[in-house]
Amino acid sequence: MAPTVTESKTMQKARRPGYGQLLRTRGAWTFLVPGFAARQPFAMLTISIVLLVQHTTGSYGAAGAAAAVTGVSMALFAPYSGRLADRYGQRAVLVPGVLAHVASGLLLTVLALADAPLWALFAAAVPTGASVPQIGPMVRARWGVRLKDSPLMSTAAAFESVTDELTFVVGPLLATALCTALHPAAGLVTEATLTLLGGLLFAAQKRTQPPVGADLTGQVGPRADGHARVEHVPALRIPGVRVLAVAFLGIGAVFGGMQVALAAFTEAIGEPGLNGVLYGTFAAGNMLSGVVCGAVAWKAAPQRRLLAGYTALAVTASGLWAAQSVPLLAGLGLLVGMCIAPALITGYTLVESLVPAGARTEAFTWLTGAVALGQAAAVTVAGQLEDRAWEGAGFLVPMGGTVLALVTLLALRSRLSARPAGRTVARGVGHREHAAVD
Repeated sequence: MAPTVTESKTMQKARRPGYGQLLRTRGAWTFLVPGFAARQPFAMLTISIVLLVQHTTGSYGAAGAAAAVTGVSMALFAPYSGRLADRYGQRAVLVPGVLAHVASGLLLTVLALADAPLWALFAAAVPTGASVPQIGPMVRARWGVRLKDSPLMSTAAAFESVTDELTFVVGPLLATALCTALHPAAGLVTEATLTLLGGLLFAAQKRTQPPVGADLTGQVGPRADGHARVEHVPALRIPGVRVLAVAFLGIGAVFGGMQVALAAFTEAIGEPGLNGVLYGTFAAGNMLSGVVCGAVAWKAAPQRRLLAGYTALAVTASGLWAAQSVPLLAGLGLLVGMCIAPALITGYTLVESLVPAGARTEAFTWLTGAVALGQAAAVTVAGQLEDRAWEGAGFLVPMGGTVLALVTLLALRSRLSARPAGRTVARGVGHREHAAVD
């Protein structure tokens, strides 16, 4: 019997991607709540190090250097953490990683309070950054398991982007309040405590973690538990992932350049308190567009959406250096933020079609690490430009980073299309999916 008009509308509404439908996914809340708590310290780490080291050394240069070492270390080691999680399971990697991060972070705190030499702070900063738990990529990988090929994957990518942005709004504010109101070390101590509690609680959610993809030899075949193995392909060997990493480097350049340039601009006009307002406007634009992107049922291919969104990002970021007033800079910052979320969301969505299931956590960590690496480089370059060139020269960094990344995207856009190959990756009994393998 054919469905009535009312029933058809109800069915269409049920199939329409939306946040309500996403959050009703079975098992989602079991990893979303601990995941949010566990990823909060990620946004607290850098500012907590800066405030503590500046307090103990009296030097913003030393504080920035220690924070940069942490960021670069995280960017370089995060993909290997993701690869291990794909091979051995998230829990097997997360538990020792959380313990190592807490120990190294507390060691860095003790060394700073003991007025240790700068090289000692750098030595502690390396393992602190290298062991940062990659909760965001792990949550995205769990969504992939829950949703598989559902149209809700784009909604999940948008939801995670908004969650990340909310984290970067709340985290720095919390760390700054703790360091200024309680003690300069309170930020790092709280960061370590939240990492320990949230990370272990997240790791305890074994039912929602992605299945282990491959054994040490990377062979495909039945496992001892009867499930199919998934062949392991290093994520960075996939051309599309390399192209996306360049795009995310450009996004990191926007974050880092904006942080330095906005601080220098508000200091120059004698209103340093406006820095938080301007950066908050930028973050609000990102969150707003992220919410909208997740609520839209897109018909255009993600490759085309990425090129369109990144072109808009490069154009808006290129106008920042010319802004000479607070209202104009706030408006441009809002537009830049609104262009970032679509690029991030579409990039993460493309991973689902470009990368085999057994390498997606690693792919997500490469993209997250690319943002962190681009941000660390941008902070350094923008700081030098502000010191050595004219006021506002730091805004050239977001422009340069996004334009170079856009040129790369346009030149290599064909690599963002999934291509079936002769090798097949097993995803479970009765279901096989082609994956491009170089």
